[in-house]
Amino acid sequence: MAATTGTPTSGLNVKPSQLSLSSKLHMPQQLSAISLGRRSARPQVTIRAALDAKPTVLVAEKLGEAGLELLKDFANIDCSYNLTPEELCTKISLCDALIVRSGTKVSREVFESSGGRLKVVGRAGVGIDNVDLAAATEHGCLVVNAPTANTIAAAEHGIALLTAMARNVAQADASLKAGKWQRNKYVGVSLVGKTLAVMGFGKVGSEVARRAKGLGMHVIAHDPYAPVDRAHAIGVHLVGFEEAIATADFISLHMPLTPATAKVLNDDTFAKMKKGVRIVNVARGGVIDEDALVRALDAGIVAQAALDVFTEEPPPKDSKLVQHENVTVTPHLGASTMEAQEGVAIEIAEAVVGALRGELAATAVNAPMVPAEVLNELKPFVLLAEKLGRLAVQLVGGGSGVKNVKVTYASARAPDDLDTRLLRAMITKGLIEPISDVFVNLVNADFTARQRGLRITEERVVLDGSPERPLEHIQVQIANVESKFASAMSDSGEIRVEGKVKDGIPHLTKVGSFEVDVSLEGSILLCRQVDQPGMVGSVASILGEENVNVNFMSVGRIAPRKHAVMAIGVDEQPSKETLKKIGDIPAIEEFVFLKL
Repeated sequence: MAATTGTPTSGLNVKPSQLSLSSKLHMPQQLSAISLGRRSARPQVTIRAALDAKPTVLVAEKLGEAGLELLKDFANIDCSYNLTPEELCTKISLCDALIVRSGTKVSREVFESSGGRLKVVGRAGVGIDNVDLAAATEHGCLVVNAPTANTIAAAEHGIALLTAMARNVAQADASLKAGKWQRNKYVGVSLVGKTLAVMGFGKVGSEVARRAKGLGMHVIAHDPYAPVDRAHAIGVHLVGFEEAIATADFISLHMPLTPATAKVLNDDTFAKMKKGVRIVNVARGGVIDEDALVRALDAGIVAQAALDVFTEEPPPKDSKLVQHENVTVTPHLGASTMEAQEGVAIEIAEAVVGALRGELAATAVNAPMVPAEVLNELKPFVLLAEKLGRLAVQLVGGGSGVKNVKVTYASARAPDDLDTRLLRAMITKGLIEPISDVFVNLVNADFTARQRGLRITEERVVLDGSPERPLEHIQVQIANVESKFASAMSDSGEIRVEGKVKDGIPHLTKVGSFEVDVSLEGSILLCRQVDQPGMVGSVASILGEENVNVNFMSVGRIAPRKHAVMAIGVDEQPSKETLKKIGDIPAIEEFVFLKL
């Protein structure tokens, strides 16, 4: 080892020759892409419309008048609503930009039919599930959304559902209109003094918390990325997931729908809740197992639910959940205020116009990244970086938010001969995407991290040796957090994971102070045990009995017959029963399952 150098995130040296994008994006000739500038604080991709004509923007779903007026000042507008997929594909070859809401599917066929002319897709709203991001990127098309304009509207609707549910407003209204007078039947519950758990403390969640505090409620929140100081400023206490659901009288959901949050409220989690809990969801329908919610309602575990979103929208007419007498429902009205609709229209119009002018909006959710030759060299390390981020964030426990992350790169190359922006972006992607609806890439990684109060610092460890290999290893440390797996903590008190690439495959090589060697394919089971004969066989036998295939196994230990950490790579996710059997082995002191 020759030296250690610190590298600020905003001052990384990049060779201009490596960053020219226009030859890689298959853009039409009337477009040009300006390369990313050296030492640029934020990479930019410039897209210019043809100079001899106004660009054409296809608005495929209703947009507020203020947004349309803004677009008309810059482009030719084609407002064509309720297009079939075939009609959209026919029209798109004549358009430079497309604006949609949630009802239009922007599929791969749309991008292919554009013939390379489509430069920007604007989603008037937050979610972009209806846009094929991979196809957009392949075709050099920028995708932008409007994530901020409807924040207050969604928060107000959450509070409206909270209060309407507590006082049986919808049910009493229907009863009275049916000619009944049932005062005794619709006795409600008071909000003052009750505990509200806000699950997801982002823009909407924090605004709901502010308003609930004004109603006299005690508010707790769960969000691994929420800054503690911001929560405290509102008077909110951050707690772990288990504590939040176990102590709350009311639960308000504000988390995105990701693989990690899909059906996060299910039979198991309902069983851990206080009997008589009341649930509000104005986020995404898929975060609740709707069949399990019906069972919890029937069993009296959940007293009431108020839902604005559903797994399938619109839900089936015979939905037991919608028809349940203790459920209040609205048809996805969270953003449906006049003010929010105008705000979304202006926000998306500004983003689309900015992109067509050559500016890159902070709300961009995809963008072309680096040239193929650079990506080819870094490709295995890109995958390693993302998986180390995913591993590290899954090891975080308790209610403390992730705020400080340190990334160390060990390389024999000079600092100005290795562009780590892509690696940093992928680590950020791994840290944030598992519990967020943001799609992280080179363009928006630093912005997304700052938005969540996540500070990522980089350090170079300069090694002696040949610079042919870009990196020897990458280390990720998360400071000032608790860990679900105590052995992942370094001697200095941070969660630490380290990895390297072997034969083109990313490997985990260190957890905390324990040396391991396990391929980062599939998922990983980490166990700390007393180092004694038969441990590997015991765990492997349990996994084999449950038909869980082991693809890699490694044991790192302090000294013979002391403590050891066993890292097991598995192709399938073990069942809860299987994990319990492993945990019941007397010599196993702690274990954790991590999804990659």
